[in-house]
Amino acid sequence: MKKHLIIFIVIICLFSGTATARYLGQFTVNPYHINSINNPYGQYGSIYSPNSIKNPYGEFGNQFDDTSVLDPYGDSSNSPKLYDSAGNFRGNLNSNPYDPDSIANPYGRYGSEYSIDSINNPYGAGNPYLYDSPFNPYGDGWEIRYGE
Repeated sequence: MKKHLIIFIVIICLFSGTATARYLGQFTVNPYHINSINNPYGQYGSIYSPNSIKNPYGEFGNQFDDTSVLDPYGDSSNSPKLYDSAGNFRGNLNSNPYDPDSIANPYGRYGSEYSIDSINNPYGAGNPYLYDSPFNPYGDGWEIRYGE
């Protein structure tokens, strides 16, 4: 009995100690995807939704909030992050051109038009013919998560 109690406590500690990321929708041009940030009627594309990056008064769409995608001074530790369908990190979703991992950094790995990992490279990760590319009009795009 005592052994089962210890195992139960260890399991609870493991799961309660992990940080949970907030899901903020799919970064995709597909306006029909239910979780697309370009679906104006969906939870993540509506300008009225509190979790939408398109809400100018919300936490993630307000240009003056440090967690916003529009904050030009956003840092890599506090901005939403992009992940492809395989769970690979694809860059920080902010507008800071000096953040080394930002998709807005024209010289960084995830923002350069010449980098194979960049969303801005139409022959790399930004290729509209890739099944999970954010620019595929029929695809799922990439996940936006905050807090990882």
